[in-house]
Amino acid sequence: MERVVRLFVALLLALAGSSAEICTEPKITPSYYTTTDAVISSEVVFIVEISLVCADGAQNVALYADVNGKQFPVTRGQDVGRYQVSWSLEHKNARSGTYEVKFFDEESYSLLRKAHRNNEDVSAITPLFTVDVDHRGAWNGPWVSTEVLAALIGILVYYTAYTAKGNIQA
Repeated sequence: MERVVRLFVALLLALAGSSAEICTEPKITPSYYTTTDAVISSEVVFIVEISLVCADGAQNVALYADVNGKQFPVTRGQDVGRYQVSWSLEHKNARSGTYEVKFFDEESYSLLRKAHRNNEDVSAITPLFTVDVDHRGAWNGPWVSTEVLAALIGILVYYTAYTAKGNIQA
């Protein structure tokens, strides 16, 4: 009985895996967003959106993303050929610069996961395509807060008025 259940599960997995299509000669139009204000957010958020057109007309492509050795699922948008991946990092870990986002189809993603499991070299696995995300860094606010600046201006105005009053009365 246990053998029948295993066979049934294997069959279901094979059918589920075959539902995705393979994309040949992908043409992409990427866009991205990164958080630039560290004052109002606790983490830097990266969002990459792509429009994907395959030469063979595939529209049901399952994609996975890899950023600096971390894998993320890529969600399919409501529009055909639209995909999105997002991740976040703490501000201290989100260096400014270019982040390379590698996109993999199911076949190459399974090779990537296998290589990670076996501690093998993953540089030999070629992604379907890559997107470079330029993060300029996050703004941490002014060097002097507005409250301190307002207090200093108030003290300066008071001192100027007090000195002028003393000169007038003298």
